Amino acid sequence: MIHRLRPSLLALAPLPLLCSGMAAQGIRKFPPGVDAKIEASIKRGLDYLVRTQDRQGAWRAQGYGAYPTAMTALAGMALIGSGSTPTRGKYWRSVRKATEFLIKAAGPDGVITVTAEEGRSMYGHGFSTMFLAQVYGMEVDSKLQKKLHTVLTKAVNVICRSQSSAGGWYYTPESRADEGSVTVTQMQALRACRNAGIVVPIKTIQRAVDYIRKSANSDGSIRYSLRSGGAGRPAITAAAVAVMYNAGNYDDPIAAKALKYAERTLPVNGSGQGHHFYAQLYMAQAIYQTGDKRWAKYYSRMSNWLMRAQSKDGSWMGDGVGQTYGTAIALTILQLPYSLVPIYQR
Repeated sequence: MIHRLRPSLLALAPLPLLCSGMAAQGIRKFPPGVDAKIEASIKRGLDYLVRTQDRQGAWRAQGYGAYPTAMTALAGMALIGSGSTPTRGKYWRSVRKATEFLIKAAGPDGVITVTAEEGRSMYGHGFSTMFLAQVYGMEVDSKLQKKLHTVLTKAVNVICRSQSSAGGWYYTPESRADEGSVTVTQMQALRACRNAGIVVPIKTIQRAVDYIRKSANSDGSIRYSLRSGGAGRPAITAAAVAVMYNAGNYDDPIAAKALKYAERTLPVNGSGQGHHFYAQLYMAQAIYQTGDKRWAKYYSRMSNWLMRAQSKDGSWMGDGVGQTYGTAIALTILQLPYSLVPIYQR
């Protein structure tokens, strides 16, 4: 059974406070599936991110390019997954610095990017919009909220005006082409904004969902792009399921078939096709939405694999992109049971 997204006051409470509070009341200390070893792994990963944040509040990739806005947004999502906000929680300073960096990266045209370091700016724009929308929904600082509202309103306008005629998105806002991985990033950003109270045209979301549906193959897979034809991509298929659920299409037969395909082709041990961390970021979100039984099996296997793959310094190396990327994604997956980030909640 799939539950609808709901607001959560837990999103305002730091993870350590939640755990200690529950223990004091004689309630279980951890959410289902989480134990002391997993929480220790999470802490080591969070501490790694805090140590490696630069003075400007950013993180950068070490692999294919720097992509500071995308990396900062993903790392920020991992930190707020612990319950921290820009004003509260153990990691509030890092969340605050990340938020301020991304606000400063927003240009007059609304695109959130560091132009000199990001050739494919819509990835960073989408991830940054999603992160800032989560912060906006949690924040109590009125001045920061006002800044965030302005940035997010412009960011949504960028996404809407750069949508292709087919309903998808491509690497840059000027392009009128489209492909799956950029499309799912923008869809999740729009849903995050809509959840936080930022105006988002429902037509834009509906056209994007139709784009995903039309990209489906008979075997359940989702193609790289609507126009590409041919075999589907397992990683994009998992991402498509997650954003279809985000958009409220919980009972869509295309999503159900796509999830079964993704489960067949994306083993948690990374032995399937490439982009393992990327694929599991969305696979975890999709399975978490389906309910406890399916999730419990997945999380047990995935958390064990992640703990084995964690480096001594607390990081994970992800898909050749680097440690920031891998660590942010691993932490997002491991922290899903705490249900502290609105966009990921059931």
